[in-house]
Amino acid sequence: MLSYEAIQTYLYQEARALDERRWNDWLAFYAEDVEFWMPSWDDDGTLTTNPHNEVSLIYYANKQGLEDRVFRIETERSSATIPDTRTGHAINNLEILSQDDSTIQLRFNWTTHSYRYQIVDTYFGTSEYTLDVTGPKPLIKRKYVVLKNDHIHHVLDIYHI
Repeated sequence: MLSYEAIQTYLYQEARALDERRWNDWLAFYAEDVEFWMPSWDDDGTLTTNPHNEVSLIYYANKQGLEDRVFRIETERSSATIPDTRTGHAINNLEILSQDDSTIQLRFNWTTHSYRYQIVDTYFGTSEYTLDVTGPKPLIKRKYVVLKNDHIHHVLDIYHI
């Protein structure tokens, strides 16, 4: 079983890979069958519950979707990343919800500061991860992100959360 400190370090390393735009390193944190989902808020202030028939801010059913997104970022085929966006991630209030020999369920709060067009934006929310710990290193099997400030002035992308 992974210690609290090891899990915390793992999360810090994932965030640092985003901040440093080390896309291949960041992708290495994810399992091939990862579900990466950030639901949207409906008009009643309730999160959407089904990414297949309701609006989501971000949804990828597997790692291939993340790889495609990274490809577009790296090859400048993404208007969301031109000019480059600088980010700084902060993680806090890590909770291990459950842990056994194969899976860890965890939750944490996060804040990301983003700089683009000489403007600083702040995004914040909570994330819930399911980690597969059966291999040589943990892999994210599910990333569920709730963006708490969803009135977005600019584009929102994978590196903001």
